[in-house]
Amino acid sequence: MKLIIVEVINAHDLMPKDGEGSASPFVEVDFENQLSRTRTVPKNLNPTWNQKLVFHLDTTKPYHHKTIEVSVYNERRPIHGRNFLGRVIIPCSNIVKEGDEVYQILPLEKKWVFSSVKGEIGLKVYISSESKAKDFSPIFTSELENLSPSITPKQAQENTSLSLTNTTLEFDPGTCEALIQTQTPDTTLTQTPDTTATPREEIEEAYSVSASNYSTEEYQSSNIDFDQEPKIEIKEPDIQISTQQLDKHQVHQQPRISIKKRPQQDNLFTMHSFDPQAQSSHVENYNHNNMDSNMQPRISIKRRPQVHSRYDERFNLKGTNQQPRILVETPRSVSSPPRHNVDHQVHTSNDGDYNLKETNPDIGEKWLNGGRKWMSGGERFTTTHDLVEQMFYLYVRVAKAKDLPPGTITSSCDPYVEVKLGNYRGRTKHFEKKLNPEWNQVFAFSKDRIQASVLEVFVKDKEMVGRDDYLGMVVFDLNEVPTRVPPDSPLAPQWYRLQGLRGEGMVRGDIMLAVWMGTQADEAFSDAWHSDAATVYGEGVYNIRSKVYVSPKLWYLRVNVIEAQDVIPRDRYRLPEVSVKAQLGCQVLRTKICSTRTTTPLWNEDLVFVAAEPFEEQLTITVEDHVQPSKDEVLGKIILPLNLFEKRLDHRPVHSRWFNLEKYGFGVLEGDRRNELKFSSRVHLRICLDGGYHVLDESTLYISDQRPTARQLWKQPIGILEVGILGAKGLLPMKMKDGNGSTDSYCVAKYGQKWIRTRTLLDTFSPKWNEQYTWEVYDPCTVITLGVFDNCHLGGGDKKASNGSPIQDSRIGKVRIRLSTLEANKIYTNSYPLLVLHQHGVKKMGELQLAVRFTTLSIANMFHIYGQPLLPKMHYLQPFTVNQIENLRYQAMSIVAMRLGRAEPPLRKEVVEYMLDVDSNIWSMRRSKANFFRAMSLFSSLITIGRWFDDVCHWKNHITSILVHILFLILLWYPELILPTFFLYMFLIGLWNYRFRPRNPPHMDTKLSWAESVHPDELDEEFDTFPTSRSHDVVRMRYDRLRSVAGRIQTIVGDIATQGERFTSLLSWRDPRGTTIFVLFSFCAAFVLYVTPFRVVALMTGLYHLRHPRFRNKLPCVPSNFFKRLPARIDSLL
Repeated sequence: MKLIIVEVINAHDLMPKDGEGSASPFVEVDFENQLSRTRTVPKNLNPTWNQKLVFHLDTTKPYHHKTIEVSVYNERRPIHGRNFLGRVIIPCSNIVKEGDEVYQILPLEKKWVFSSVKGEIGLKVYISSESKAKDFSPIFTSELENLSPSITPKQAQENTSLSLTNTTLEFDPGTCEALIQTQTPDTTLTQTPDTTATPREEIEEAYSVSASNYSTEEYQSSNIDFDQEPKIEIKEPDIQISTQQLDKHQVHQQPRISIKKRPQQDNLFTMHSFDPQAQSSHVENYNHNNMDSNMQPRISIKRRPQVHSRYDERFNLKGTNQQPRILVETPRSVSSPPRHNVDHQVHTSNDGDYNLKETNPDIGEKWLNGGRKWMSGGERFTTTHDLVEQMFYLYVRVAKAKDLPPGTITSSCDPYVEVKLGNYRGRTKHFEKKLNPEWNQVFAFSKDRIQASVLEVFVKDKEMVGRDDYLGMVVFDLNEVPTRVPPDSPLAPQWYRLQGLRGEGMVRGDIMLAVWMGTQADEAFSDAWHSDAATVYGEGVYNIRSKVYVSPKLWYLRVNVIEAQDVIPRDRYRLPEVSVKAQLGCQVLRTKICSTRTTTPLWNEDLVFVAAEPFEEQLTITVEDHVQPSKDEVLGKIILPLNLFEKRLDHRPVHSRWFNLEKYGFGVLEGDRRNELKFSSRVHLRICLDGGYHVLDESTLYISDQRPTARQLWKQPIGILEVGILGAKGLLPMKMKDGNGSTDSYCVAKYGQKWIRTRTLLDTFSPKWNEQYTWEVYDPCTVITLGVFDNCHLGGGDKKASNGSPIQDSRIGKVRIRLSTLEANKIYTNSYPLLVLHQHGVKKMGELQLAVRFTTLSIANMFHIYGQPLLPKMHYLQPFTVNQIENLRYQAMSIVAMRLGRAEPPLRKEVVEYMLDVDSNIWSMRRSKANFFRAMSLFSSLITIGRWFDDVCHWKNHITSILVHILFLILLWYPELILPTFFLYMFLIGLWNYRFRPRNPPHMDTKLSWAESVHPDELDEEFDTFPTSRSHDVVRMRYDRLRSVAGRIQTIVGDIATQGERFTSLLSWRDPRGTTIFVLFSFCAAFVLYVTPFRVVALMTGLYHLRHPRFRNKLPCVPSNFFKRLPARIDSLL
């Protein structure tokens, strides 16, 4: 048994309710019908309670879907009653263990639309063991009313047991604990003449989240002596703390603020200081072990920076967790010199930071002026890459050469070109025995890595032995290089005469070059050799380039097998059991065996395949005879190319055709004629390519394209999606290189038929791609998927892993963005967490920085789309079964992966499968739990409405019950107002929720995915192969666990069936007495309802259900008792 501790700290800015501009608030907490309340703070709109309320939690039952309701009320006096001031609903799924709790300030919510609510409440909620229940003693004494919300009486007593020389009370912004240092015990403080108030009034407001006071009672309880009229010295230190935002789950080690002693100054704002020599009659002496009685400590409480809690308006994906943030702000600086040091350090864990972050990149800005002449420009460059940061490159295009001098020995030349810029060298491929070579190769040097002022282009002759010979060179001054930005036309290459290496003038030969300064928007960017990838060689050069891919055009091939004729088996004395097998590539489908043994079988079955253009595979039709359970004999087959078949756009039937089958056979006595080609039979088929369907290659839950295959059926696009892939940060090392961790990352994005792949950036944990891509949008209810991978094919060729299998690119993480959640014409710049689920749990691999903009072309078409079917009409006119959809989707994914894997550079199979979620239908206990709690969260609103109606019926709030009675009577008298009132209520709720709308796109939610609290064995089961590769004991244990879960589901389904059977037994006469009672009741009810107006019946029924608890009985009602006594068919189950 566990305990839930709700520590009610304080509240701010409550709504006045007593008619005098104030209120007497108290807090009532409800958890599973366990009610507990705090004391009442009279006449205070900013009360402080500091009470811990304890509730029992049964951990043997699922509790994550339960909620804790914290309500604030005003206590009315002298007439007993209360007024509602606001409430907060906290889901139990967000409660942490003891030790991880933080102080949260949550805005108070309304219970009704017309409720008058404002203010905030400060809470700490956590789970503790039952053994610690004795430590939670609520604070009821009025002396502790003004305690800081973070300091309990026990903490105050411990923290004031200060040593004489150096006493420290730590301050932690996460837990709001003060840090006080006492360093000069022999100093007596001066008095302020105008301070004559009581000790409670003399304590100045200390630093805490709730801005509550350190009261005199704190020091009384800790045996610190001070005068009844202490002298006050207020000091204001210079504190400079940078503004940071700390999410609740980020803060593992809070900043420690150490405040040192400083000299007094008369002109400074002072805080309270106490003279311990003056002793009050009701205060005990301050005693300490090893302390001289003549030595008096000096305790100085100094002003510290304020911590404000600001509510984060971004909703959690569950819709129930309003998660606050703690904002540490910089206070105003004081003109006095610094008097103490502040050590402000925040240690966060990347693994626990799973939130979406807003970023502010310099996108769409012109390149800064300054630097070299060719690097400056006063004009703003016009470019379509306005969602990424501009990166400048020096481009060198080596086109060709002519009239190169031949070698003196070989009388030939094997030329190649070497481009040198500082320490970077790039070289073209060499040609053998060619004096007029053509390379047409582009080199790109990042301007951030340029450390030279000249560009050197060498032409060399490759030698088999020894050093290569120099044929000549061309030198460019970088100050004279022109700048080119698209959409300007490409810079035309020019002929340059080769120069000698030692200044001997011009030599024989010319080379055609083009040199310019451009950005990543240049057309040559994707195919260029980059200086930051100089270590890549061989085929690996092609694997690091950025490319755009297009998925193959997919068709559904429908084969309608109608019948066959003259099917002659090999054994002429038996009738065949015939079936038809159709094969297209790796896809094999069979019809059922004909129910009657005959030589003219009839099937009329549809077999559906996935085909891709260009049609490379052929359709093979085979007629087989089922001779034995494990043996089928081929009676005939035919091979048909797909170009023969008609393409249809709708559900109209196509013409059927007879196809002659070919068979290789032999007779009993015809051993020498075994290879003779014989005519066997023919088959009747109706085959067509369906272009009215959308071939699903990804799940319909996050589909990116819904257009049919036939382009004639496409509609005009409704918008443009632009995505700027800025970069990533905080990536983890994915492999070892030269004894150090390394990551060679690239990003892949998929939307519709268009795939993009950024270039691979080598050996960096914070890559900057800054590449922008555009897609046409045909439906806003679609999803774009982006994934980050580690490139493991930089050396070229097919590498092998240690176990002999081909090496694969590693997954770093994936992001999905639903376009319908984006506002039109708005740029979203966010940093998305890259989360991957491993066998040991969820892990954050880094963050992906994106800039996304969705532009609508027509608002009318956009609204019209929302009323159209999600898929093309053929999916509804001739729908597929669920099994067919899953099988066809898997085949489509295999074809797409195979075709994209043949591109250059290849988009490998593991990348395509990860982007298309090929394993989304694999059994997972974790996903089952997540889906279960998703379903429970949907019913939570209905449960809440039911509880509210039950409270109304039991008159928990008399005003609410009276208002409901009045509303009921109005709607009963004017029933035509029911529907208008309902829709008006929906309209007002929608307008009210507009101010709380999400400001950022959704992202991967670890809590919703049930990834943070999953059991290790469940993860191991999720990553298991299919069929399983685990031991028999593990499989048996998992099977037993699955049986227990299925047993619960079986019980629930049985209860539902029982209730339904009881309902049907009302008139079935299975229970003659029960049916008799119901029939007589129906007759009497019909008679009464005929003679009684409907409004009277509705009035009596409503008043009966809303009657006061004084007229209620706790026993079940008569209809419920009658219904539960009816028989069900559960008695007949074995």
